[in-house]
Amino acid sequence: MGDVYDGQKGGQDPLTTLPASLAERALVPLLAHALVAYLSLLERDRLRHLTTRLTSDTTLWMCRLFRFDNGSAYFHEDDREGLVRVAFLALHSHYQDFATEGFCALAAKPPVLYVSAAARPGFGLHLCTQLRLPMSCLCTVPCNTVFGSQHQMDIASFERLVADDEEAGRVPLLLLANAGTPAAGHTDKFVRLSEICSQHGIWLHVEGVTLATLVLGFVPSAMLAAVKSDSMTLTPGIWLGLPATPAVTLYRHDDPSLALAAGLVSSRPADRLRPLPLWLSLQQLGNSAILQCIRLATQLSQNLLDKLKLLPNIKISVHDEVDCPVVVFKVVLSEQNLPGAAVVEVSDLQQRESELQDSFNRWLCSELQKAVPASGLSEVELDDDGLCLRFSPLVTAAALDTSNADVDSLCEALSARVPTMLLSWRLRTALRHTALSAPPLAYLEERCWAGLGALRYEVSGQEFHPSDQQVELEKFNQKLGQKLKSLLPDIPLTFGPKAGGRLDCVYIGMVTEELDMAALMQTIVETGQEVEESSRVGCFPLLFVFI
Repeated sequence: MGDVYDGQKGGQDPLTTLPASLAERALVPLLAHALVAYLSLLERDRLRHLTTRLTSDTTLWMCRLFRFDNGSAYFHEDDREGLVRVAFLALHSHYQDFATEGFCALAAKPPVLYVSAAARPGFGLHLCTQLRLPMSCLCTVPCNTVFGSQHQMDIASFERLVADDEEAGRVPLLLLANAGTPAAGHTDKFVRLSEICSQHGIWLHVEGVTLATLVLGFVPSAMLAAVKSDSMTLTPGIWLGLPATPAVTLYRHDDPSLALAAGLVSSRPADRLRPLPLWLSLQQLGNSAILQCIRLATQLSQNLLDKLKLLPNIKISVHDEVDCPVVVFKVVLSEQNLPGAAVVEVSDLQQRESELQDSFNRWLCSELQKAVPASGLSEVELDDDGLCLRFSPLVTAAALDTSNADVDSLCEALSARVPTMLLSWRLRTALRHTALSAPPLAYLEERCWAGLGALRYEVSGQEFHPSDQQVELEKFNQKLGQKLKSLLPDIPLTFGPKAGGRLDCVYIGMVTEELDMAALMQTIVETGQEVEESSRVGCFPLLFVFI
């Protein structure tokens, strides 16, 4: 068993390592979970009265906060569980014999579940698995390819899919739309989607981080249309920095018996007490603090967005989004065609540059995370833009206590590192050209490492037995790396199994303007010759990887 915290032993309270505001908010859910254990021992009638009042108050509060009129609430731990339950509710509503006949009731006219291509990976599979439906019931709706955001659902394609399914005798059952896609934070067009779903009797479910903005005083009409959906899943614990609080799915339905059959209503004391941590936390915060927390997150995004527009070589992937609380960006690098460069097909060149830019931006994200940990910056892979950096304060700001000062520090750190990236990108091409005239060095393409590239030092001499060659190569590489460290103190050098598991590599970090390429090449050649002479190794290649 792990050690129990004891202040008298000089141990450190785990809560003291958290931001002050988060540590204070964490105490309330902790108290609530202790109360749940105590209240579950109450007399049955008193417990039923208490849980009924608790569920009613929390449901009313959530519906008013998020403008979801005449709604009911389902509280759950897994944020995917709410969609599963409302999908069961839709099945019971469309198929009257579903409760008694199960899948046999669906055989004549199988249901269709529509999920956006921008939804969370594996969400459709999870939904079908929980509903015990075959994957043939899942239909992925593509995103826009020509007009509009490439992370928004293609309305025309959705209409065609619905028409085709109805013509084939299938039942369009449910549509999962996004109010802030998991990757880029874009929002689907709810006005048009609501019209289509209402016309065809499709259950419309909405989820996403942008739903948090419904609590603000002014909400754009495009976002406000989300409250007309049949259900929505909210994660207030994440948005408000309330650990160990449940997610909430708000839904509208007139038949309590079907809601009970779908599992949206439970008589178990543990289930009915589940809203308690959220109820106590909301009581502690109050409406004003809730609004302030959400408003601060949106202001942080807008602040970063405004600053990024002023920086060169920055591409913002959500530039066309209005009031988007998620900012996705990357540094765009360009490569010059130097004399002597090999002729490369356009497609190959684009692929190579795309992979290199991903490596450089991955390095940038790591550096910014170290420089400003409170920013909550993360990596995200987009189909159209490759690897980007994502700033989503609605998800991270409350837990990390992010402020506008952190955004300023983030932009300063970004501005300081972009010139280094541009210089290293340019010298990477120059290194390829220079290595052609600097034997025994040969240039190697290493797309997975951000930096200058890779050089191979051809070592001459007697050959070793294959079983001894790798060991001798590693010894030679370690000696050379240690010597280069002393000769090049301004360039960070590391060596180890970082390049695809190779142990015969020396890594050199990002370079600055003080770098003299000719002197660097000469130092590597001369040092390699010295180590070769002293070690008297056989004939085998040695790799230098510049990152």
